Amino acid sequence: MQVYLSGEIHTDWRDEIIAGAGGLDVHFSAPVTDHDASDDCGVTIMGAEPNKFWHDNKGANLNAIRTRHGIESADIVVVRFGEKYKQWNAAFDAGMAAALGKSLIVMHGPEHQHPLKEVDAAALAVVETPQQVVDILRYVTKGTLPG
Repeated sequence: MQVYLSGEIHTDWRDEIIAGAGGLDVHFSAPVTDHDASDDCGVTIMGAEPNKFWHDNKGANLNAIRTRHGIESADIVVVRFGEKYKQWNAAFDAGMAAALGKSLIVMHGPEHQHPLKEVDAAALAVVETPQQVVDILRYVTKGTLPG
């Protein structure tokens, strides 16, 4: 099973899910989580831009190649919304996954329940912790419950 881990990059939630899913027949992919590399990939590879809009545009376009491939190739897309920043890109990824008919798991704390109600409505599961994602992956791959 292919799982794409999208969303916030400031905590180790991806590592927790990957470690917890050890022993399951699950393969993970994700966006580039090195913030500087993600921001500067376009100008580093294709040349400098004096205008910040075009600097960001080049990076966004290169990152979109990876993101689109990851979401299109995934059986399940997990999108994490963190507490610190508004993650518009995560909302976009959730929308893309829903539009493609991917099984979508959304993860966020209770403080985001209201602002993300439409995103949550598109998901097959809404959880708060990486362990809950691991438990879902174990259930859908092996049919076993935690405990």
